[in-house]
Amino acid sequence: MQFGLFSVSDITVDPTTGVAPTEHERIKAIVEIAKKAEDIGLDVFALGEHHNPPFFSSSPTTTLAYIAAQTSTLNLSTATTLITTNDPVKIAEDFAMLQHLADGRVDLMLGRGNTGPVYPWFGKDIRQGIPLAIENYHLLHRLWTEEVLDWEGKFRTPLTSFTSTPRPLDGVAPFVWHGSIRSPEIAEQAAYYGDGFFANHIFWPAEHFQRLIDFYRERYEHYGHGNANQAIVGLGGQFFIRKNSQDAVREFRPYFDNAPVYGHGPSLEDFSRETPLTVGSPAEFVDRTLSFRNTFGDYQRQLFLIDHAGLPLKTVLEQLDELGAVLPELRKGFAEGRPAEVPDAPTHASLVAARDTAQEPVEHEVQA
Repeated sequence: MQFGLFSVSDITVDPTTGVAPTEHERIKAIVEIAKKAEDIGLDVFALGEHHNPPFFSSSPTTTLAYIAAQTSTLNLSTATTLITTNDPVKIAEDFAMLQHLADGRVDLMLGRGNTGPVYPWFGKDIRQGIPLAIENYHLLHRLWTEEVLDWEGKFRTPLTSFTSTPRPLDGVAPFVWHGSIRSPEIAEQAAYYGDGFFANHIFWPAEHFQRLIDFYRERYEHYGHGNANQAIVGLGGQFFIRKNSQDAVREFRPYFDNAPVYGHGPSLEDFSRETPLTVGSPAEFVDRTLSFRNTFGDYQRQLFLIDHAGLPLKTVLEQLDELGAVLPELRKGFAEGRPAEVPDAPTHASLVAARDTAQEPVEHEVQA
């Protein structure tokens, strides 16, 4: 089981001070947060992609490469890479380069994004969002698996005898997660390729994401990648922890009430009841997080969003200390009763080993 953080890279006014960090301060802060994630023993740090204020992360691979140079064990990912508006050739090149620089500590999450105007900014039609996601990933997949490619599609100029460079490290492409909030077509795509499916799981009730994950698992088995419970699933989550729940609620409430996405809507109590947001004591957080497997089954990756809604860097780092303190308990809880056939989240090393095992010659007994 992998645990980690994901950031959407928002720059938001701290409602308790009325001050927002500058872009420079927020960019530098994300590096400190990633380094802290490794220090407390987390497995993954994922950074989103946006091309509009109030977000700063327009080039996540640049930031992740900088973080890679200052870490040694942290797996670096995205949340999300826009498969609809980015050129698949550039995605293939950028992530293969990052994969080499980080010695394989790289995967990525593909998605369509949640900002409608980004489509015309990059010359695309939002009404073609699903077909773009499907065709562009088909091309990306082939760019990484075929050294010389001839290709023609609907949304991009053809490629003739094209080789994407650099080639993936050790001849093995970064593992791909497909992120979705609402689209069964994306769950189907993830299942078809045997890739991972990441359910954002931070804004809507669990029943909604349960349906998507169950569908993905069913289709994963249909395509012959393994049993349904062997499908590769990730979940999002949110928390705010203090030693006692009253302090956590009191301190977090102004940030929740004024958050750009869900502020001025449901109460903190209603939102916490309907979504995985947990605001309370360490024990409450552990119990709530371990309960996710009751709804979704055993899964491979749990990422938390904590650097949002204007929370200052000092508070985020304190929250990471709280997470680090209960991380052994989370690992133990998710390991208990986990069926042996449920795989771990793929890493570069495991993908290389699986490739090498598949290529080993089969020895046949010589008939006397």
